[in-house]
Amino acid sequence: MKESFAKAVTRLIAAIPEGKVASYGQIAKLAGKPQGSRGVAWVLHSSSETHHLPWHRVLNSRGRISFPEGSALYMKQKRLLKKEGVFFSPSGELDLDLYQWKKRERAGKKSRNQPRMFSEQK
Repeated sequence: MKESFAKAVTRLIAAIPEGKVASYGQIAKLAGKPQGSRGVAWVLHSSSETHHLPWHRVLNSRGRISFPEGSALYMKQKRLLKKEGVFFSPSGELDLDLYQWKKRERAGKKSRNQPRMFSEQK
């Protein structure tokens, strides 16, 4: 049976290693819905406490915290990441080349939104 998007997102977020981060879009793509970054945010919002997810390891595609700068949640997320050895530039961004989780799609697995090429059709 195919895993639901929410379960895949939960599993992927739980697997982000300490000291690494992933973007909402990266998680969505790995979960099989490349356009599902808002769905990832919804899963984080609704399931982080229940599933004890490392929500602080998920950032936007620019390597920035999505909460308003200076807000309590912004400061908490930044503090949790610093505790794991993840550091931000003075402008509030982090180096994705250094800190981004390098999880890849499993071999042979294609995104549902990926078109088939003419040569693949029978």
